[in-house]
Amino acid sequence: MRSRKVQVMVISFLIMWTFITYYILLRNSNGQLDAMHQSQQVKQILPKALTERSKSLRLSQTLIEFLRLKYTDPQVTTTPKITIVAAEISNELLEQESKATHAASVATSAQIPTRTYLANGEPVIPILVFACNRISVVKCLENLVQYRPSIEQFPIIVSQDCGDELTKQAIQSFGNQLTLIEQPDQSDITVLPKEKKFKGYYKIARHYGWALNTTFHVGFDYVVIVEDDLNVAPDFFEYFLGTHKLLKQDKSLWCVSAWNDNGKANVIDTAQPELLYRTDFFPGLGWMLTKELWSELSVKWPKSFWDDWIRHPEQRKDRVCIRPEISRTRTFGKIGVSNGLFFDKYLKHIKLSEDFVQFSKINMSYLLKDNYDNTFLKQVYVLPLVTFDELRLNLIAMEGPVRMQYNNRDQYKRITRMLGLMDDFKSGVPRTAYHGIVSFYYNKRRVHLAPSANWKGYDLSWS
Repeated sequence: MRSRKVQVMVISFLIMWTFITYYILLRNSNGQLDAMHQSQQVKQILPKALTERSKSLRLSQTLIEFLRLKYTDPQVTTTPKITIVAAEISNELLEQESKATHAASVATSAQIPTRTYLANGEPVIPILVFACNRISVVKCLENLVQYRPSIEQFPIIVSQDCGDELTKQAIQSFGNQLTLIEQPDQSDITVLPKEKKFKGYYKIARHYGWALNTTFHVGFDYVVIVEDDLNVAPDFFEYFLGTHKLLKQDKSLWCVSAWNDNGKANVIDTAQPELLYRTDFFPGLGWMLTKELWSELSVKWPKSFWDDWIRHPEQRKDRVCIRPEISRTRTFGKIGVSNGLFFDKYLKHIKLSEDFVQFSKINMSYLLKDNYDNTFLKQVYVLPLVTFDELRLNLIAMEGPVRMQYNNRDQYKRITRMLGLMDDFKSGVPRTAYHGIVSFYYNKRRVHLAPSANWKGYDLSWS
């Protein structure tokens, strides 16, 4: 009993320390400033305040977790083992959302712009930014506001989870440039002890489900999802203006992504910023989906790892995404729930397009399934076969595109590592692949890394 009292006293002290530190910082910084300068001052002191706050929060969270594990009923229901199947949502989560967040959803929905189409018939396409506890979201938002061509057509909606006050203030400093909504369910998520390190992915999935439900509830036909650690290209908005109609025209498409997983400067053609592809791989990282797709996915939304779940054949159903030759997004977020996975080796080298392409003026019909398959697939398999050494040493006599072939998983991984491409698979699909073909640019030449012509489809065992 005494142990519990001591622990409670320690936690109370730490919480008090947090508030005192935060108050002193604000008071010292804002003492004589008038209201017009306060938002700028908040941005300047946020990093320092966040550092002090984190020190105490880490200690208090450690003690709280200890108490929870020691005194919580051991019979409490835990989350199933993490697998694609086990991640399927149960009706329980939907019921919890319905009961616990209905009132909050109604309140936040009222803040979101309700106009879904402009007077000229063009759709309003909200940019839904997901934020948590990183004040660096300011970099993302400044970028979006800078390049946004129309506040009416592209309202920015920032959905914040975690309840972090400093991040909230950073978002609110943009005033009427955006709308802030807050995920109301801040309850803990119980997982098995060995899955504790994955808890962040559970919270992200819960946040995505709530925010997309809230936004689409207004009646928008399209939503573009942006994470808080992304910068966007000058033509980011124009890219989606030019491609959104494809999602309605071609039912084999289910997303448009601004991201190229193999978008490093040495394996893309920087002279073709207008070039787009179809891909079986779901890229994410700045992507657009339709109301119809969300209606389909929302009723079975997973409890965790939503991006791996969405790539599974049961969800993808052979549908594909559009992706660019040169990325229209670039991540600056090395630190996050993924602990910088792939960042140093790949992500920080992704080139962000600097050109402005008027995608809305380009005929996009070549990306429709029948047109694309009748040209792209046929062209690839009549190209001359070359080896990696011939390509690397520039020993190919003819000019123009070439084809390299892989026959098994190990061969594919060996070739991509030599080329500097990403070598992993998700649900058997290589990154950027279309019908197994991965297209890139090497030694000033278009190269298609392709399976044999009698390819039978993706193999889940390759993941």
